[in-house]
Amino acid sequence: MSTPRLLTKFKEEIVPALFKEQGYKSIMQVPRLTKIVISQGLGAAVGDKRMVDVAVQELSLISGQKAISTKSKKDISNFKLRKGMPIGTKVTLRGVRMYEFLDRFVAISLPRVRDFKGVSSKGFDGRGNYNLGITEQLIFPEIDIDKVSKINGMDITFVTTAPTDKEAYALLLAFGLPFDNIKHSQN
Repeated sequence: MSTPRLLTKFKEEIVPALFKEQGYKSIMQVPRLTKIVISQGLGAAVGDKRMVDVAVQELSLISGQKAISTKSKKDISNFKLRKGMPIGTKVTLRGVRMYEFLDRFVAISLPRVRDFKGVSSKGFDGRGNYNLGITEQLIFPEIDIDKVSKINGMDITFVTTAPTDKEAYALLLAFGLPFDNIKHSQN
């Protein structure tokens, strides 16, 4: 298995650039991406059980790794929801698959978003992680448009070792994530 393009870029270009730019004392202080979590909430799955199976297949195609279904934690009678019912899907990517997904996501999928002006820079959580919402799964080339019965959105979380949002922003910008504004105002 060959080394992903973004992993090579991270080791050879991003680490030295961030080390110099941020003024770290050790190369180990440079933030890195630890995992990418892709999740889907399927509220309509309460009425249709097959929806979860289709979503698991689609998410597995998109990520290149088997997705799992998530189950409800408690009963909510207003939504006809019972504890243990499947209501979503998720997959956690690490290592080689994470870098391959990020490369495909930035280079192929994001440019396919309609009226794309960049991803929001407001998705940071204060601890160096970034959350991003996608409105439809059709932007991924792995999905066959003719076989899609229902358009579902998804949330993508980029978990980094960065202690601040500013450092995480610099890391994700170096990976090529196209943010909507150039300067990041948070610390």
